[in-house]
Formats: sequence, structure tokens, C-alpha cells
Amino acid sequence: MHDWGMLDFLIIGGGIAGISSAARLSEYGSCLVLEREAHLAYHSSGRSAALYEENYGSTSTIALAKAGRGDWDDLLSGVRSPRGFMLVCLRGEEAQFETDRRHMGLTELTVAEAKNLVPILNTDDVMRAAMSTTAQDIDTDMMLQRFVGLLRTNGGQVETNQTVQAITKISEGWQVDTNQGQFTARKVINAAGAWGDEIAKLAGIPEIGLTPMRRSVARLAAPGGLDVQSWPMLFGPGERWFAKADAGALIVSLAEEAPSPAMDAWAYDIDLAEALARYQDYVTEPVTRPISSWAGLRTFAPDRNLVLGPAPQDDSFVWVVGQGGYGFFTAPAASQFVVDMALGHATALSEDIMAQLSPRRFF
Repeated sequence: MHDWGMLDFLIIGGGIAGISSAARLSEYGSCLVLEREAHLAYHSSGRSAALYEENYGSTSTIALAKAGRGDWDDLLSGVRSPRGFMLVCLRGEEAQFETDRRHMGLTELTVAEAKNLVPILNTDDVMRAAMSTTAQDIDTDMMLQRFVGLLRTNGGQVETNQTVQAITKISEGWQVDTNQGQFTARKVINAAGAWGDEIAKLAGIPEIGLTPMRRSVARLAAPGGLDVQSWPMLFGPGERWFAKADAGALIVSLAEEAPSPAMDAWAYDIDLAEALARYQDYVTEPVTRPISSWAGLRTFAPDRNLVLGPAPQDDSFVWVVGQGGYGFFTAPAASQFVVDMALGHATALSEDIMAQLSPRRFF
């Protein structure tokens, strides 16, 4: 086992939240990421549909998305590609449709215009459609590797297959014991996703009340053999389902939020069936047997805002959790905010947004 000595920053969790935070922190001191799985981004980050849309999510999430603009154009140049998304509704869904359309600032289309973009749209039953042209796909692997590259350029490292078993407060910071060895660090960064409260409990830090939520996805062959690559992502009102082109196929999800233990999640057949049934109502092509399916966990804090910053009980323990499915498009600004809060730097975010993100709001 390598002797790392006293680290400046020990990051627990190798998803996009942990890796982006580690990359930023590595500019200010020695940095090591511990990931419990054999490779990075295994649980939530690796199963994300990853769409970038600045006007989607809570007030604090939107603020983070907008604050990260510079990084998308510089460090993350080429990671995004055009996608757009379309909201469609059936008879009886008009009220929710209008609420969603106004909230996201979407431009209404005629049903004929919508069908030109998505040829399988069922224009007999679809009553209204609205569009965002600003939404973009995120190449999640490319984005992760950009941050890994920055981390390693600054001398930071990643250790996989590391299951944290104990965390002990010591005079200089923390001692973290894993199944493979022992590490010491001045600051611990808790980016453990669905396991975030478990890591806090090991450290003797009060838990926040994180709730992992399962979301299932089915992959279908391209409907009717059509080229789906240019199609916008489709949503039903209230995000009751979505469909998105992916590597020449179409992924369809119920967009469900089913409470789950922190675990390696799998898709439930009943959720897949319901997702495909809802999607079928909006299109003319019959649903075919899924090529594959999977599920991931989206972990939320009680108020559904991200939790970023030092624990009020001990500022050497830093929370980076509660991404709730917004981890990728908030990561550029969220990781910078984590550095600012962990090191006492000034931040570009307003005091109101800071308060919405701070762990102090729970205590």
C-alpha cells in the first residue's frame, strides 16, 4: 500500500461531483480520490441521461448552471452537442403543460411543426407541443476525463476498490480506514452520493436526511428504423416520462422517483412497462422489446437543493451531495463553489444562493 502521508484533501466518491471537486482542489494541495467501485462514475454519474439546460431545476440549480458558463466554453469545450427538447401533451394535460412551458420558457410549436422534428409523433392525440433549442447533450465520459486530466496534471490521484470502513477525527484532521489501508487528510470531502449520510455517520457528523431515488431506463431500437440522432429529447407534462436518442437507439424512462436504499440499483419490470405504455400514447410506431435496461439512483436532500460546503459541526468535513440528477450540468460551478467554501475564498454566487446550498440550512 502506498504511503500517502498527510493529504490536504481526501475525496470520498468518484462520480462527477467528487472528481470535479478534486480537480479544483488539486490546485491548492495534495489530493486523493477514493472510489469504492473498480472504476469511476459507476453508480449515478455513469447512468445519467445528462442533458444541459440552464433553465431547468430549482433556483439554486439554475444559478449554478449559469455560473459555470465559462468552463463549458474553456475547460469543457466540445463536451456539449446540440439536442433541444420538446414538451408534448395529450388532451387533459393542458394545465400541466402550460405550467411547464412557462417555467422553462419554451416556445410553442404547432403540432405539424412538432411532427416535422419527430416524425413518429401521434398527431391525432397530441394536442400541443413546445420546444427549447438551447438544451444540449453532455458527453459524460469526456467531461469526467477532462476533470480527471486536470486532477492528475496537478499531481492528484485516484484509488479504486476502496470501501470506507471507519473515519476518525485526529488532531491534524481525519484518519480514514478502508478495506485496503489507512489514509490521513486535513480535510475530507464527502462526495459519496447515495452513501453520503453513511459517510457522515462514520465521521460522527450529523446526517442530512438524503434520499436516494431509483430511476429506470429502457433502450429501444430506433423506431421504424429511422435515424433518431437529430430528434429533440421528448418529455411528457410533469416529466411523467421522457425519451431521448442515444447511440442510434432511443432510451425511454418513466422518470420515476422511487425511494431506494443506497445500492447498485436495477430496473423494475413494472416501471419499464409503465414508461413504455406512457410513451406509446404519444407516438405512432409500436413499442418493441427493449434492447437493454438499467436503473440509477438520484439522491436528494430534503429540500431538493444541492448540499455544498463545510459541515457546521466541523469545517474540515465538506459536503458535496444531493445532486439529484443535476450533477453533470452543475459540476463546473458547484466544484468551484466547494473550493471557495472549503478554503474561505470569495464566491461569485449571491448570498441567497449560498444559503440555499449551505449544509447549515439543516442545522
